[in-house]
Amino acid sequence: MKTKIAGMIVLLVVILAGSGYYIYQRNTEVTELNGYLGGEKIGLFEDEIIFNTPIVLYTHKNVADALTQAGVVSERDGVFYADMKQLADLLEAGTQWSEIGLNELYGTISVDTTDPTKSNSGNMFAALLAIVLNDGKPVDMQSVDNVIPKLQEIFGRLGYMETSSSDLFNQFLRMGVGAKPMIVGYESQILEFAAENPDKYEKMKDDIVMLYPTPTVWSTHIYIALDEKGKAGIDALMDDRIQELAWEKHGFRTSGYDISSDGGAGNVGGVAKSLTSVINMPEYKVMKKIIDSLE
Repeated sequence: MKTKIAGMIVLLVVILAGSGYYIYQRNTEVTELNGYLGGEKIGLFEDEIIFNTPIVLYTHKNVADALTQAGVVSERDGVFYADMKQLADLLEAGTQWSEIGLNELYGTISVDTTDPTKSNSGNMFAALLAIVLNDGKPVDMQSVDNVIPKLQEIFGRLGYMETSSSDLFNQFLRMGVGAKPMIVGYESQILEFAAENPDKYEKMKDDIVMLYPTPTVWSTHIYIALDEKGKAGIDALMDDRIQELAWEKHGFRTSGYDISSDGGAGNVGGVAKSLTSVINMPEYKVMKKIIDSLE
């Protein structure tokens, strides 16, 4: 996965005898944690893991409307869902945008994604497509060779791919439907953007549509402690206030998220309360073969 060196990540941890760890109290002890940080989580670490966010698709209203007419997108309770089997069929067939009524868009239907060989979101989308192209069945070492040529064809049409999900998302917001009709991202990205840029989001919210792929996959952000200082970081990040902050300001679903709370989904419409159509990633050796085939 493409990572950015976070440098010295400073967590203010107060050690109170018999009381655990607390953040932002009067007496603080600075603990320095060195490690690597994915680009889409920089905003969270700049405030202050153990978080989850689903893979989603971002598109524009006219594209969502056309995909709805084509039977790919549906709406339930104000939440938009994309049928991945039907979308994969369009991608595999090289269907033109004009064939679903979008004459203003050039070329074949595509979903821009980060480079699956260098970025987590691209990697996970490749896995999701692989399973869908395998008739919804888990991809193993016996079936992976059947889906690899299809994946190579789909990803081969995309040309240059970004290596950072945050860069791709920012391009989607800035460049418009002509350049980026549809992209792969994380649910947390639009929630964080809306929380941090309420005025900008207000101006563009009617055009941005978040689609939940059915099925989708969870992007789980784990924390591995290698020493005692690292363990202190886990306790700090699991603090109730940090867990609430992760949801309310940065859109990561944590043990403390409330779909109706201020911040987080409170600023954004079309957020699913829960996700039930979720699949597991293929095992490591299968993913390695998929990734190697897309280099």
